[in-house]
Amino acid sequence: MNSTDDTARQTLLHRGFALEYTTLGWNVIGIVVLAVAAISARSVALAGFGLDSLIEIGASTVVIWELSGTGEARQKRALKLIGGGFALLALYLLAQSTWVLATGFRPHHSPLGIAWTAVTAAVMFALAAGKARTGAALDNPVLKTEGRVTLIDGLLAAAVLIGLVLNSLAGLWWADPLAGYVLVYYAVREVREIFLGDH
Repeated sequence: MNSTDDTARQTLLHRGFALEYTTLGWNVIGIVVLAVAAISARSVALAGFGLDSLIEIGASTVVIWELSGTGEARQKRALKLIGGGFALLALYLLAQSTWVLATGFRPHHSPLGIAWTAVTAAVMFALAAGKARTGAALDNPVLKTEGRVTLIDGLLAAAVLIGLVLNSLAGLWWADPLAGYVLVYYAVREVREIFLGDH
């Protein structure tokens, strides 16, 4: 590898670290905001989104660890850790959505939750796009995979937002758990790709 290639790779690595640290910082703040919003609105969906933020923190930490080193064994271990995060997210969403539908649990309105999930969806989609591009340029499957975690985080934020808005405007409390089932499908698909796909 010549010096130009090495410089370009270092630039891409710095960008990868910046994307992950931004994701990490956003989700740390998000856990606090979501805890306040979930408690005040008694919202299972917002509490669930807080758990998703915890998984995203774990995934970002894994990628930062992986970008700090090299080797196929390290990448495989990092991918398995991210796959475990996806599996936990799928199980949680399945359980939460089923429980909310079965009990008919109705949360209160949450202006804070609506505002936070709207901004979070936009931020996560932008970060996911950056990770996909940077991961492809580095040919790094771990960064690309974690970019899909961030994309699902954005989709989940959008789903929670739609559920909160429909509940607030029309009393349609069941919209959020139904969206949760769609996200279970995407999370399970990523688990299958990580553990059964060819990397």
